[in-house]
Formats: sequence, C-alpha cells, structure tokens
Amino acid sequence: MEKTNYLETEKIGKLLAKFCIPCIASLIISCLYNIVDQIFVGNGIGYLGNAATGVIFPITVIGWGASLFFGDGAAAHLSVALGRNETKKIHQSVGNSILFSFLAGVLIILIGYFWGDGLLRLIGATDSTLTLAHDYGFIIYAMMPLAMVQNTLASIIRADGSPQYAMGAMIVGAVINIIGDPVAIFALGLGIKGAAYATILGQFISFLICAVYLTRSKTFKLSLKSFAVDFKQLRQVMALGTSSLLTQLSIVVITVVNNILLVKYGAVSSYGADIPLAAFVVIMKLFQIVLNIAIGIAAGAQPIVGYNYGARNFKRVRELLKQILKWTAIVGIVSMVLFEAVPTLFIRLFGSDGDLYMEFATKCLRIYLLLILFTCLQKVCAIFMQSIGHAQTAAPLAIVRDVFLVILSLIVPVFFGVTGIFWAAPVADILAMLITVAVMVKLWKQLSVQADSQIENIPAFEEALQHIQPSHPGIIVTISREHGSAGKRIGQQLAQKLSIPCYYKEVTALAAQESGLATEFISDINKNSPERLHELYLSTNIIQQAVVAQDRIIKKIADNGSCVIIGRAADYILREYPNIVRIFIRAPKDYRKNKVMEMYGDSPEDAEKNIAHSDTARSAYYKSITGMTWAESTNYELCIDSSIGENETAEIIYNYLLMKK
Repeated sequence: MEKTNYLETEKIGKLLAKFCIPCIASLIISCLYNIVDQIFVGNGIGYLGNAATGVIFPITVIGWGASLFFGDGAAAHLSVALGRNETKKIHQSVGNSILFSFLAGVLIILIGYFWGDGLLRLIGATDSTLTLAHDYGFIIYAMMPLAMVQNTLASIIRADGSPQYAMGAMIVGAVINIIGDPVAIFALGLGIKGAAYATILGQFISFLICAVYLTRSKTFKLSLKSFAVDFKQLRQVMALGTSSLLTQLSIVVITVVNNILLVKYGAVSSYGADIPLAAFVVIMKLFQIVLNIAIGIAAGAQPIVGYNYGARNFKRVRELLKQILKWTAIVGIVSMVLFEAVPTLFIRLFGSDGDLYMEFATKCLRIYLLLILFTCLQKVCAIFMQSIGHAQTAAPLAIVRDVFLVILSLIVPVFFGVTGIFWAAPVADILAMLITVAVMVKLWKQLSVQADSQIENIPAFEEALQHIQPSHPGIIVTISREHGSAGKRIGQQLAQKLSIPCYYKEVTALAAQESGLATEFISDINKNSPERLHELYLSTNIIQQAVVAQDRIIKKIADNGSCVIIGRAADYILREYPNIVRIFIRAPKDYRKNKVMEMYGDSPEDAEKNIAHSDTARSAYYKSITGMTWAESTNYELCIDSSIGENETAEIIYNYLLMKK
C-alpha cells in the first residue's frame, strides 16, 4: 500500500519529475548514436555523408523496433510474472526474447548483405550517395544482432529493478561513440567508415556491459534451457511488445516514403536529389530530439496516470493531464520559436556545405517544424489515452498524424514540387490536432462528470463480501463459460450443493482492495477489450496492474479451501493446484440468445451482438493471460452443454465431482 499512497498522495510536480526525467534521459541517450554520427559526418564529409546515413536510418529503425518488440515485451512480461509470483518460467521468456532479438538481427544482416546496393537504391540512395551509404551501412549491419540484443537487454534490466545500470550501459556506449567519431573520421582519416566503426564500437561495449549484468540478475537466472524455443512464452512477450514495434514501423514508413519522394522531386529541381535528402535527415534528427522529450514526459507519467485512473481518482487524473500538457506545450513552444528564429544555428551544427544546401535546409527546417508544438501535443495525448487503458482510441490517435503525413507527402509535391514534401508536415499536424482536440475534449468532459460524481474513499467491499468466506480443504472448481450459457447461475447452484463458497464478483472486489484500483475498473477488463485491439488494450500498464492483483486474490481464495470460482482465467492461474477441476459450460447460440434476452432484456439484435462481443473479449483476455485458446476442450476436465437446463447441468457436474473424489 506504500506505493498506492505514494502515487495517490505525493505532489504531482514531484512525481512527474521523479518519473519523467529518467525516461526523457533514456530516450535522448538512445538516439545519440545516430545524431552524433550526423554531426561529425556532416562536418567531416559534407551533406552527401548525411544523406548516406539517412538512407541507412530506416534499416536501423527496423532493428530498433524489433529489439523493443522483444525487449519491452519481455520487460512487461517480467513485471507481470513477478506481480503474480509466477517466477519459474521468467528465465525462458527472457532467454527467448534475447534469442529472437539476435535472430532478427541476423535476418537484417542477411537481407542487407544479399540484397546489397539494390536495397539501398530502393530506400533512397542516389548515384552520389550510394558508395557512401554502402560503406556506412555494411559496417553497421555487422553489429546489428548484438546491438539489438543490447537494446533488448536494457529493457529487461530496467524491469529487473536496475534502471541505473541500463542507463549507465547506454551512456558508456554513447560516450565511446562521441569520442570515437572525431578520432576515426578526422585523426585516422577513415571518413564515413570511421563513423560506422565508432558507432559499432560503442554498441559492442554497451552490449558487453549489459551481458555482464546477466550474471548478477535479481529475479531470473539464465541457462542453456532458457534459450530453448517456447512459443507460448514468446507469444505473450510479443503481445506486450506490439505497441513498441508499431511505433517504430511508422517511423520507417515515413522515412522511406520521404526518401523516395525527395530523390524523385529533388532530381527535377534546382537543388538536385541529394540536397533535399541530406536536409531531411538533419531536420528529422532535430524533430526526433524534441519529440523524444515530449514522449518522455508522457511515457514517464504512465504509471502515475494509470494507477490514479484505475483507482477512480479522476480529479487527480485531470490535474495530471493538465500538467503533462503544460510541460509538453512549453517544450513545443520553445522548440518552435528557436527553429523559426535561428534555423541556421541548428543546420550548421550538422555541417554547412555550400550556399544552395544552406538555403534549402534553412527554408525547409522552418516549414517542416513549423507546428512541432502540435506534433508533441498530439503524440502525448495518444500516450495518455494508452495510460488509462483506452487502446481503441490510443492506437489510431498515435498514427493519425503519420497517416496524414504519408498521404499528403504523396499529393502536395505534385503541385508544389520538392518543398511540398516538407509542407505536408504542418498540414498533417493541423488535421491530426483537430482530431486529437475532439477526442481529448470528450475525455475531459467524461473525467469532469466522473470527478463530480466521485465519492471519496469508496470501500472496496461495499457491494461484495467483507472477507474471504470460511471453507475447508478440498476440491476447487473453476468455471469458464460462454456468454448466455447461464454459467454463473450453474456455478452458484453447484456451490450450494457442495456447501462451499462461490466467487464471482467477489474476486474483483477483493482484487480492488488488494491493488487500490476500483472494483468497477477491474470488473471491466475483459469486457471493454476493443474488438480489433485486444492485445494492445491488455498490454497497457494499468490493465496489467489489475490482472496481477486479480491473480493474487484468486490464489488467496484457493489457499483458503474448497470453493467454486467463476471466470477470470482461474483455471489457468490455479493450474498447479493438485485439487483443481476445470469446467467449461457452453450452449447452442439460439439458446444463449434467448437466455440473454431473458436475463438482460436485450432485443434479439442486441443479444446476438453482445454474445459475439463478450465471447470475443473473453477469448482475447484468456489468450493474453494464458497463451492458450479459450474454449479448447483439452484445457478442461469437463465440457458440458447447459441447454439441458440449469438445474440438470449443475446436477451432472455435481455427480461428476463425486466420482472424482
């Protein structure tokens, strides 16, 4: 409860500083490798060097995204497993994440080397930049597997309770790269190859530091068995890492599309193909720095926002939203003013190679980053929506600006030439911001209504049992059921026949007390899962927090003695209990449709719709928790059709249990 009190009572400014500053620092450090290369390459080789590294950038982002796919997924899975006290297989999820991150890096090597210059031309290399891109990229490829493993390990190390160690490893690598770049490029005269060597040296040292940590990890110990492929563990990891992967892939799409368009339209302009590409690379680096600061604010605040939303402390959630938007706006406004007032200062930082290049880069910097304030606010709002478990809104909101940008980048230059590609950004910002404002105004109104109707310190058990009911050692029955099969009623009848407690809503009420979250919030986690975004919804921090609390309570109930537990994936959570009997109750669709109409007063159309939604959500919840298929007969000791009648079904299950004794 100490954490509960801390997140609920500590001053918001102090909390945001504690959580957001390290997050911002990590994001900035993570992008230093590429940015430092741009600075030294631009000053030592010229804008063609920057254009060449820009060609390789999408490939490195794909690697980065894949490493986060496994790393962030493994980190989330590790945290959840620790919360559930399910530590036996943690080493396998970690080992499999490391293995597949490495294999993804090997795949990038194979594609990069065998496709060769054809790939580079496809993503934007010109005759002038091809050799430079080849020299730089073919060295970067070589370290890709270990660099990706290092990034995966950094996420795992943070989740293992050593964030400072992970940051230290990244800082050491970045410092080596910063020192190595001028030495290799200027002192040793290696040119763009020197920048690549400095980068992979820094990555390799960071990898070694992270690998050493595995000998002193706190919550898991790796062995050869840890790397045996376990697709069940891997699928859970991948589900939790999906959001990170999608974010990086959107960057790749934008970069590749823009590279191709810049070369196409630049070639028929007075600037040529290479100057626009080189300018775009520099502008994107500046864009990346500012956006990482904004994202760091929102991502760092995620656990604070999520906890208070789950606890139904809506007044505090509103205040958090105001503070997050305020600090994001400050970052955006300051950046916007600087980019518009002194653009040449930033361009020269990455090298100034000729008046024509400076003219184009300065003009396009002002255009592309004209409304970076909107970009920051829009991305932060998407992360905020994810923090409160609204994945059905957060996911499209996170990519809406990128979708507009790609579409406009294809259309605008048809009329305005190469500079039209840059004008697409502020137009996309305006359109995305209009949508974001509409979404956030609606959310603000909802929070206002909820805050006004909020009763302080609502007891977690007000509408449920005050305590776990007394019982005796014996059989534990878990009941999973299709919506409308009357599984809840049957479970209650069965418990009466056995003279043991039955738990349904009581599970969520007890979990609410355990976690400090609201009973209503926990109750809805397998109902509100959006139809096409189950995994993103279930991977959000606040949902995982609720799931962990619920799992703990189910085990406490089972430890108390014989009982019936309905739903909540209890059959899986208690899988290692020797006295468990798992039941699945189903029924024909027409029977269930009539039952739903009888029990809830639904119309025939609503009944059919609600059955489909509920079963789909339960299936997704079960898949996320267990990695197995819901309603698969092999997962249960008894599957039964309840259309024979509620009493008859309860009687059959009762007799089955008597035979089991």
